[in-house]
Amino acid sequence: MNEPMKKILGFASLGTAGTVAVLAMSLNAAPAAAQEVTLYKNPQCGCCESYADYLRENGFTVEVKPTHDLAQISRDAGIPDDFQGCHAASLDEYVVSGHVPINVVNRLLEERPEIAGVTLPGMPLGSPGMGGAKQEPFKIYTVEEGVSPTVYAVE
Repeated sequence: MNEPMKKILGFASLGTAGTVAVLAMSLNAAPAAAQEVTLYKNPQCGCCESYADYLRENGFTVEVKPTHDLAQISRDAGIPDDFQGCHAASLDEYVVSGHVPINVVNRLLEERPEIAGVTLPGMPLGSPGMGGAKQEPFKIYTVEEGVSPTVYAVE
């Protein structure tokens, strides 16, 4: 459970049952605060801009940072060269590399596994932010320092 929720629940436990019920209804009705994302991409890449827009359309606040050091940024995040996507996003405490579908991003944030993040290698057609028709299921892999990537999700 995250610290803000612990504080809210700790505060709520001091109130009456009615206060707790009202607080619970308010929490359920309130929209989630936008998650902040920093997306590193090659300066000329348009599909990365499209992925940033995709994240924005799904409630995220995105700052795009063009860089010529994307491969090194990805390596520093623990992503092996042959598993790198065409951009790397820093999201909460995780790295999301490539055109990862939003339901997998949300799953990562909900489950909060003890990994560095997830990656969808390459630039698969039909993935979020990419044009074209999907050719095959997307395999999204875990990113863990010193551990070979394993399949986290298949979309």
